[in-house]
Amino acid sequence: MDLDPLATWPQWRRDELAANTANAHVGTRLVSENERARVWLLTLQPGERLPFHRHVLDYFWTVTSPGGRGRSHYGDGRVADVAYAEGDTRHMSFAAGESMIHDLENTGDGPVSFVTVEFKDGANTPLPL
Repeated sequence: MDLDPLATWPQWRRDELAANTANAHVGTRLVSENERARVWLLTLQPGERLPFHRHVLDYFWTVTSPGGRGRSHYGDGRVADVAYAEGDTRHMSFAAGESMIHDLENTGDGPVSFVTVEFKDGANTPLPL
């Protein structure tokens, strides 16, 4: 019998995950939106977290700070620790009905910043903000 990986998480984290299944705030500040795209800034100081949020739109992020470390918890129970360098960029895409939910915590010693651009013309309808 396999143990549910979420069962090892503290209750507050499981509650936050359940409460944010439709949270479309993928950054700390939305700086631009039009019919084609949403542009977000994300800045976290050491120890700060971006709560669970769901990605349904194709997007990319780019690190704009000198770098740092982060930890994400995913809705499927995975936990990933990542080292970031300035300019690191990752592109993500989702087929119809696909999505990803995760949080992000700055586990480094300095601030970490990203720009995230979501494309609204993909296979999924944007979640409301």
